[in-house]
Amino acid sequence: MKKRVIQFLLALSVVMIPIGAIATVSHMSEGAKVEAKAQKEVYESKGFGEMLYNFWKQTGIYAFLHPQEGVKNAKGDEVTKFQQSFGRLIMIGITFLLFYLAIAKGFEPLLLIPIGFGGLLANIPLANIIGDGGFIGELFKAGIENELFPILIFMGVGAMTDFGPLLANPKTALLGAAAQFGIFGTLVGAVALSQLGVFDFSLQDAAAISIIGGADGPTTVFIASKLAPDLLGAMAVAAYSYMALVPVIQPPIMKALTTPEERRIKMTTKRKVSQLEKMLFPLTVLVLTILILPESSPLIGALTFGNFVRESKVVERLSKTLQNELINIVTIFLGLSVGSKLAAEYFLVPETLGILILGLVAFSVGTAAGVIMGKIMNRLSKEPINPLIGAAGVSAVPMAARVANRVGMEEDPTNVLLMHAMGPNVAGVIGSAVAAGVYLSIF
Repeated sequence: MKKRVIQFLLALSVVMIPIGAIATVSHMSEGAKVEAKAQKEVYESKGFGEMLYNFWKQTGIYAFLHPQEGVKNAKGDEVTKFQQSFGRLIMIGITFLLFYLAIAKGFEPLLLIPIGFGGLLANIPLANIIGDGGFIGELFKAGIENELFPILIFMGVGAMTDFGPLLANPKTALLGAAAQFGIFGTLVGAVALSQLGVFDFSLQDAAAISIIGGADGPTTVFIASKLAPDLLGAMAVAAYSYMALVPVIQPPIMKALTTPEERRIKMTTKRKVSQLEKMLFPLTVLVLTILILPESSPLIGALTFGNFVRESKVVERLSKTLQNELINIVTIFLGLSVGSKLAAEYFLVPETLGILILGLVAFSVGTAAGVIMGKIMNRLSKEPINPLIGAAGVSAVPMAARVANRVGMEEDPTNVLLMHAMGPNVAGVIGSAVAAGVYLSIF
């Protein structure tokens, strides 16, 4: 009896379930038909000309030709009509100039191409690529605002850096220290100009802007997010632009401050540095940072970690990942994020112009101070020192060292300065991070 009841219930369920499903689908179909009919009635109420006009209003051409009142950017600030129209066209032209410099002139394409393309995307009207929910806007929040990308970049830089030239000739660290004069000198100048009413920057703003003088993008982003978050975008653009334009900015300064005879000075090769020295150096730097200037430990810690992985020689896979995959991926994301601040509403404002001017002054003064220190050391040292390597004291690694080498070889093709210039160059990386730590400690 129980067996028959169970068989009956199973048979009933086999019949009822499809019937219920059909009824549900039928009900949903009726609802869908009603909704589709309502939508159809709405769409049918528009004529072809009206639909064509609506399409025209959603094109970029219309947005450029007919800027609107009351449009706001991602920060909630109003975007002027000029910024919506000619401003965007000007910035698009600037991004193509960056492409030209990167591809035709070879000026740091790894930086300029992502930055330029980020700027191109940022100036597309109506797309909201850099706003909340836009993919570049989310990249900016995920890696720039929380300082993650600069830290990861420093790990990669540490893994790519050989501190051997600095350890072989420690006195070249003075050249890296001298190049930081541009940072602190510009701080004083920016405060003075603000007092005179030329610019309207607070002391913290001026301190953050002066870091651009180190030509160190990651450090600039790190310090700006702490001291001047409102100026972060413009400062990041300035710092990375000057890093990429090192081959343009530095040579005239170097040549103006040196004679052809000085540029032809050949430096002697120093002793070979042992592997133990190279391995102990990052640990020593980190311990000193912890004891003296812990505020700079995020940057110094990332740098020394990457270098320790490199010099330990037992984790080659990690070292190669830091040198290649990690830093390449982060460079793409960071370049696009920084380029997003080339949007007309962010870039074509007086504050950005002031930051660009002060940043250029800081970088130029840092370059000049390094060269002058090189000339002084050459006079006082028993061993010849080519003053050109002083320009590498700014922390644009390894661009500044390559530029010093190229300018030297223009005078004498047999005068190879690259490894000698790497000493002050890597010292400059540590120097700019230390300067950032000093600012954070003070403010």
